[in-house]
Amino acid sequence: MTSEKSDDIMNILREKYAAAARKAHRGAILQPGAMGDCILTLPLAAFMKESLGLGGLDLIGHMDYISILSGRSCIDGVRSIESLDLHRLFRRAGDFDLADADPLITAFCDYSWIASFMGAAGGDFEQNLIFTANCSHSAEVVTIDAGPAADGPERMSAWLIRQFVQQCGMSIEMPETGCGAGLIKATPADCRRGQQLLAELGVASAGRVAIIHPGSGGREKCWHPDNYLSVASELAQQGFEVLFVLGPAEVARFGEAQISRIAAAAACLREAPLADVLATLSGASVFVGNDSGPAHLAAGLGVPTVVLFGPTDPAVYAPAGPSVAIIRDRGPDFAHKADPGVQRQVVETALKTAS
Repeated sequence: MTSEKSDDIMNILREKYAAAARKAHRGAILQPGAMGDCILTLPLAAFMKESLGLGGLDLIGHMDYISILSGRSCIDGVRSIESLDLHRLFRRAGDFDLADADPLITAFCDYSWIASFMGAAGGDFEQNLIFTANCSHSAEVVTIDAGPAADGPERMSAWLIRQFVQQCGMSIEMPETGCGAGLIKATPADCRRGQQLLAELGVASAGRVAIIHPGSGGREKCWHPDNYLSVASELAQQGFEVLFVLGPAEVARFGEAQISRIAAAAACLREAPLADVLATLSGASVFVGNDSGPAHLAAGLGVPTVVLFGPTDPAVYAPAGPSVAIIRDRGPDFAHKADPGVQRQVVETALKTAS
């Protein structure tokens, strides 16, 4: 064998070894929050993968919110937070113990980096998680505060990355936080499913489709539903096919009388699986809604998005996306009365924003 061929073989072996090492160098994020919280975590996940050279990154959270992210974002795998006995990690550090082959050791044995949104920095949960993760190998654990920055308004995605950089003890440059283009990508199967759902609901997908989500996890974050009925009527007059999306929270909150009014005004997708909501959004020309998980999902997909903010601060919680328009209504009647003036502003913004 010539020296040149020997060098080629060695280079191939080195490359294979390096690729295997990168694949084994995995990270995880513990995120117990709702859909919007999980989507706001995606820039941090992308930053961790790139800056730490991770071969993969798992998101551990509530499957109702995170199942759609694997294969459509920088997240490589999702795991159910309910499947792990994480409550044990809240015990006083001095009383915490692990058995041989403890399931908690197995749960974290694949990760060399863990970012946790549970517990407090230096608290019992963090100390117990560090102990657990290091039982099988050397691992770094960083605890992230999910609340807004104390030193002034800062985009949540940037604040989460800044905390990670400050706490991980490494010299890593803060990235420039862009518009969030490409956070989530609908698959071809999603697009086909979206067209199927729109057809089943009597919505012409070939035209301009406006999707309205009038709900949110917090009642005070919800612009009065009569506002959305007026916006839907005006958009329909402007040639849009209008579709309301109602999740379980809206169905429980509005009651059948209000839901009947919504269904009479436009097509309505009720309590659909999150994958179907994503599929439907993939065919939208514009999304209109409150500060909510679906708004973050629409923006992350790149759908032109108009978001109504009341008590929450858009400087912190605005969705990340390439085409997001924010309308802030600080008035005391945001959630309690219709406002024709703001309705006109929303319609005008939707018309300008729509693709």
